[in-house]
Amino acid sequence: MKPRFFAAGAVALVCAGLALFTLSAQATLKPGDAAPDFTTQASLGGKTYTYSLASELKKGPVVVYFYPAAFTKGCTIEAHEFAEAVDQYKQYGASVIGVSHDNIDTLTKFSVSECRSKFPVAADEDSKIIRSYDASMPMHESMANRVSYVIAPDGKIIYEYTSLSPDQHVSNTLRALKEWAAQHPQQ
Repeated sequence: MKPRFFAAGAVALVCAGLALFTLSAQATLKPGDAAPDFTTQASLGGKTYTYSLASELKKGPVVVYFYPAAFTKGCTIEAHEFAEAVDQYKQYGASVIGVSHDNIDTLTKFSVSECRSKFPVAADEDSKIIRSYDASMPMHESMANRVSYVIAPDGKIIYEYTSLSPDQHVSNTLRALKEWAAQHPQQ
């Protein structure tokens, strides 16, 4: 009788853990939510500066994408894809910024080699921005999950996409921007 009870208890614990993991993975901000404002150190083309989301939104929509760690395989692939698409984002008046918990020295190198000096990457060493966007990696809250947001100039989120695979982040955010631009031709 005891082995059955133990097995049932273990199954219950695994199910509870999976439920918590699923809730964490679905806790991102949604379209219509206000995007939390932030100002932080960023690097573009190896040059460090202070990045302000509010200032960038005055110029047009912003794609904020969170990624786990610079120089890892998936994050390098994603950075290359965003770099290749920068001109397409500009067609919609949009800019791109990547955010991770990496320090600014690491991101200064990453901005040149992997982002190809095409868009900035921001340091969030204390993970405040990651947490404010509900973009934490399940089971590792200081690290960002792979989450992309499109933010309209009014500061509202118009699109959110979460997937650890880097494959669809660029195409999905470009599609969301195209749809938004069609509805807002004057902006």
